[in-house]
Amino acid sequence: MAKLPPPPLKFLLHHPAHFIACGMGSGLSPVAPGTAGTAFAWVTFPVLRLYLASDLGLAIFLLLAFAVGVAACQITGRALGVVDHGAIVWDEIVPFWAVLLLTPPTFLWQLAAFFWFRFYDILKPQPARFFDTRVKNGFGVMMDDAVAAGYTVLTLAVIKAVVDPLLS
Repeated sequence: MAKLPPPPLKFLLHHPAHFIACGMGSGLSPVAPGTAGTAFAWVTFPVLRLYLASDLGLAIFLLLAFAVGVAACQITGRALGVVDHGAIVWDEIVPFWAVLLLTPPTFLWQLAAFFWFRFYDILKPQPARFFDTRVKNGFGVMMDDAVAAGYTVLTLAVIKAVVDPLLS
């Protein structure tokens, strides 16, 4: 399937759902919009941490952002004529924020999280592939990346379990 071009900037501003689903513009990147959305999540996470200082507050925000994302991705996918258009990156942003919540707060751990998340998002191991190929709505769009986030956290936990004893 040919890669679709990003929608114009005016599309982003046409509806609040488009602004959200397209990651406040990060999804309009003509090159690797999913990676641009994930990078946007990484850059904005410290701001979330600043305003939502507690883990519980941030977790509640992420649940709400996920629910809003289901609707925003559904509306935006319908408007673009493609359920999971490349410009839709809220599905990368929210799950990666969740990964960062559970990742040690150092640059190297966050960099590892970034690369593992992108790896699993591209690879789409089951059940991510199921959501990507069979659940053709906003929930499916959000869930395949939530699964990638789960794989990322699991991978980082295994790495940490192996590395920590070696450094002790």
